[in-house]
Amino acid sequence: MRLRDKVAVVTGAASGIGKEIARSFAQAGAKVVIADLNLAGAQAAAAELDSSKRRAIGVVMDVTSESQVDAGMATAVAAFGRLDILVSNAGIQIVAPLEDLPFAAWKQLLAIHLDGAFLTTRAALRHMYQQGGGGSIIYMGSVHSKEASLLKAPYVTAKHGLIGLAKVVAKEGAKHGVRANVICPGFVRTPLVDKQIPEQAHKLGISEEAVVKEVMLKETVDGEFTTVQDVAAAALFFASFDSNALTGQSLIVSHGWFMQ
Repeated sequence: MRLRDKVAVVTGAASGIGKEIARSFAQAGAKVVIADLNLAGAQAAAAELDSSKRRAIGVVMDVTSESQVDAGMATAVAAFGRLDILVSNAGIQIVAPLEDLPFAAWKQLLAIHLDGAFLTTRAALRHMYQQGGGGSIIYMGSVHSKEASLLKAPYVTAKHGLIGLAKVVAKEGAKHGVRANVICPGFVRTPLVDKQIPEQAHKLGISEEAVVKEVMLKETVDGEFTTVQDVAAAALFFASFDSNALTGQSLIVSHGWFMQ
């Protein structure tokens, strides 16, 4: 029970990586708030963890909306009395060459990844600082926080930006006992990645099988996708690591795709 009675908010947690992180936190003893644009999905995911709503609830949260973020965080604190962990996980992917990328698409992706990280961080810090006792803020980065790929200019830009944000939060939050970290997964077989496979096949003029083998998994040591369980284990590690020894650091979880 490494997170016994800690309160965690996980964004984008109605499915995929976020849902698995919420599950692992609940198994470790945390009370979990599943925040997602899809309220029905968030509530269903929370009910899977605890149908009584005493240890898990779902809230609607568009992470680009200041009012929804602040309201969702307030709901979390009202329900469970405090806030100890934020996992900023909500995100999308857009695949296109730079010369064809609409400005609206660029702004949309950066708003979700960077504005969303800022708004949720600011709201979480206000609660953490006021209540005392420290906290953990975890950003869902990517191998693309360290490396670039074709056709993903806004995603690579946003994921690099999360590294910088985490470092600032680590410095500002230290005197309050608040830590910040970034998890950098490789390709995880989620609906987000499944959508990319045919898109990249079309843009690159290759088969979907070639996208998986020669683009997504070529640089791994074992030809395997990173799993949601791999990423959740890293999140649990950071959330339960109580000292400042690792604050500001990022952890690559990629089956050897990128090594540092």
